[in-house]
Amino acid sequence: FVILLPHSAAQSQSTLESKLEALQCHFTWDLDARRSRLFRLRDELEDIGTEEGYSWLGHIYNLQGYIHYQLGFTEGAQSFFSRAAEAFRQMRNTVSDEGPWLVVNYGNLAWLHYHKGEQAKSRAYLSKVDTLMTEYPPSQDESPSQDEIHPEIYAEKAWTLMKFSAEKKLLAVDCFQRAIRMQPDMVEWHTSHVLALVSASNHCNTGLEANILDRMRIAKDHDPENLYLAALYLEACAKNRIKVEDEARELARRVLRKPVSSYSGITPLLRLYRIYVSMDEAIDLVEEALERHPHERYLKWCAANCYIKKIFIDRDNPLEQSRIDRAISLLREVISLYPRSSLKIKTGLASIYGQSNQQVEGDQIFQELLESDLDPEEAQMLYNHYAKYVHYVRRETYRSIEYHMKAAEIPLQSSYRDNSVRTLERIRERNRNRMCREIEKFLANLQD
Repeated sequence: FVILLPHSAAQSQSTLESKLEALQCHFTWDLDARRSRLFRLRDELEDIGTEEGYSWLGHIYNLQGYIHYQLGFTEGAQSFFSRAAEAFRQMRNTVSDEGPWLVVNYGNLAWLHYHKGEQAKSRAYLSKVDTLMTEYPPSQDESPSQDEIHPEIYAEKAWTLMKFSAEKKLLAVDCFQRAIRMQPDMVEWHTSHVLALVSASNHCNTGLEANILDRMRIAKDHDPENLYLAALYLEACAKNRIKVEDEARELARRVLRKPVSSYSGITPLLRLYRIYVSMDEAIDLVEEALERHPHERYLKWCAANCYIKKIFIDRDNPLEQSRIDRAISLLREVISLYPRSSLKIKTGLASIYGQSNQQVEGDQIFQELLESDLDPEEAQMLYNHYAKYVHYVRRETYRSIEYHMKAAEIPLQSSYRDNSVRTLERIRERNRNRMCREIEKFLANLQD
């Protein structure tokens, strides 16, 4: 049956919903709500920590609150939104407890109470948002643009969008530019603007690549303690054929002295080592970090990733058994530490099993993953990894081609899709496989 509300009540409900939709907060920013993505992001935010991520702590807690709500953990969401408000108050350290930095937080709480059926509390937070928007207009102009929002809101929106798709990363660049134009004295906004620029250009053709090295250098000079940016800058220099080995080793000493965090710079530094310095030195570096902090799960994840790449690169020169045993032990532990976000580590473990005469274990892991419920992004990565596994380990060329096709036909732009398409193109160009005609037809349909 249908409950008919009185006209005034229905109108009031409609007005409430309209006001909620007009808010600037996580619930209105059209964020990717796929569970697999949210679980990964939840773990990523935890790994930032509270020391290195201090200047973004309010933003971290706000996003964690939204993620917990979307995953069905309503009480956890409420707790994170409360922690976000407290973090903002401590960071801003102002006489007043309130300021424009709480607009997004109050908007999130208005939505949360609405979803919980607590309309009076939802309206109370809407009223708080209205008060803040009146007290803190977007700019000092006498007639600011109607669409303009406060720079604090632009900055939080930008920082949040950076965590999502390539399209959202481009929006993040624009939001940071707007925030900086209105409030140019926030160093961390300038740094994050450059980080968003780098991230966006790595994920899509942005047309923003020109002068990016100069922008990184300027941002690095203004924010010398940001070692994440320093590592990315050295990586960009190395890509431009500038020798950076000595600077990389010097930076490594500084990173090792920092608190463990995904913001410390260890991830881009290890990537720089693996590609431009030495894979063995990368492993030595992450093992030294683990000796200093043996219980940090993020470092274990970094180490597991290094071992996976080391074993795959040296596929034709097998590692000594002690290294393989260390890798397998580490990967199994990382999977237990990241139970909802370790698909890539699981496929790496399966491949290592396959390459170390433990094919039964490798086959079993892949079979379980292929039968699991995955979203398209996860399935694409799995199919690409499995295609390589059956080629190198099981020596099943046709099955490998089949799974490269399955990866390529998922219409998501990614490095896995690109890799599968390039592999199929190489097979077609060699023209030695009986499936070449089928591959040619498949690739032609893919472009249509």
